[in-house]
Amino acid sequence: MKSVTGLLKSKIVSPERAEILLNAGGILIYPTDTAFGIGCLIGASESVRRLFEIRQRPARQAMPALVASVEMALDYFDRPGPTVRRLMRTHWPGALTIVAPAVPGKIDLRISGGGTTIGLRMPDYPPVLSLIASCGTPLLGPSANIHGRPTPYSLSDVDPLLVMHSDGVMSGTVEHRLPSTVIDCTGSKVRIIRQGAVRI
Repeated sequence: MKSVTGLLKSKIVSPERAEILLNAGGILIYPTDTAFGIGCLIGASESVRRLFEIRQRPARQAMPALVASVEMALDYFDRPGPTVRRLMRTHWPGALTIVAPAVPGKIDLRISGGGTTIGLRMPDYPPVLSLIASCGTPLLGPSANIHGRPTPYSLSDVDPLLVMHSDGVMSGTVEHRLPSTVIDCTGSKVRIIRQGAVRI
């Protein structure tokens, strides 16, 4: 059996290879500005199922996604109002996840936790932005940890079980080492779900 270091080394892929494996339905571990994430393309239904399974994430708990641009987000947010548009314009790219109503029927219900909303973020991390833009669709963006365990801020922090079950790993350095701030924009007032790197 490979050592943890050997296993990790065998999974490292270039950005070009990462794009190929994502488009083929693969699951990728990757760095962002806030933490290491693990994900697949938003429309890869079987990979979404695998992702919930290997992270041991409760089926009713929604999963965030990363976009490469405001325009990409507008394909998934359902008629976002001025508050959502202002927050995107002010804080993206950056460590702010915005939860707002999703376009009906656009996403797998597992991603929304069976609800009608979606959480989107545009990370301030050029390699991942380029990767998402090249794929042309959002990348699921939960942190690369087993559900309930600590958030990983370096590759050495990533659970070996996730490395083993992933199809590739992009190396890189996390700048903020804080999770994103998550805000709910579904009501008449913005509600902070999680206070993170961005102060609202």
